[in-house]
Amino acid sequence: MMRNRFDEQLSRLGDMLIAMGALIETAIAMAARALQGQDEKLAREAAAFDDEIDQQEKDIEALCLQLLLRQQPVARDLRLISATLKMITDMERIGDQAADIAALAMRLAGAPRGNAHIPAMALATAKMVMDSIDAFVKKDLALAEAVIRSDEAVNALFRAVQHDLIALIREDSEGGEQALNLLMVAKYFERIGDHAKNIAEWVVFSITGEHVSAATLREE
Repeated sequence: MMRNRFDEQLSRLGDMLIAMGALIETAIAMAARALQGQDEKLAREAAAFDDEIDQQEKDIEALCLQLLLRQQPVARDLRLISATLKMITDMERIGDQAADIAALAMRLAGAPRGNAHIPAMALATAKMVMDSIDAFVKKDLALAEAVIRSDEAVNALFRAVQHDLIALIREDSEGGEQALNLLMVAKYFERIGDHAKNIAEWVVFSITGEHVSAATLREE
């Protein structure tokens, strides 16, 4: 009976993570659309998700602590719960960075130029976030490893943005402030990719008990 109750709470934990991930994905997508469409109202709506994401982190943390204190988790369960606690820290930071992107979108509203690679970064990082959480819920090791590997593509897009913005500043020195803001947007997306990779690494740990990195996977 106790184990059945524990399994029900673990299932609830998975549902809560999915809900938090969906909210983060929405925040990222809205911030990216606000940036691309120079929509200040949409940017404000995207930034407002941060408080709800913070609350979801607290709710999931509370459930994890309840499972640790009131149940008798075996080693596998302890790995899963400890991985969840690590994951929600990265997820909350992703929410912060989505809000930061939204804030920059407000500042860039009405600016004459954007960058072609930034929408691709938004799509790639949002997919990494959702795939990492999906891998956790489904205990899908291959999907988690695919997320870890995909961080390289996001890093390549960030380097492309850097290259483009350096060229922009050379052509038009008066556009330096806008270029810096766009670079910060790209950096926040790059950091979202890093956090999604961290989540996927904790998924691997929850399944195998071993820590893995992109470098390790490249060597295999």
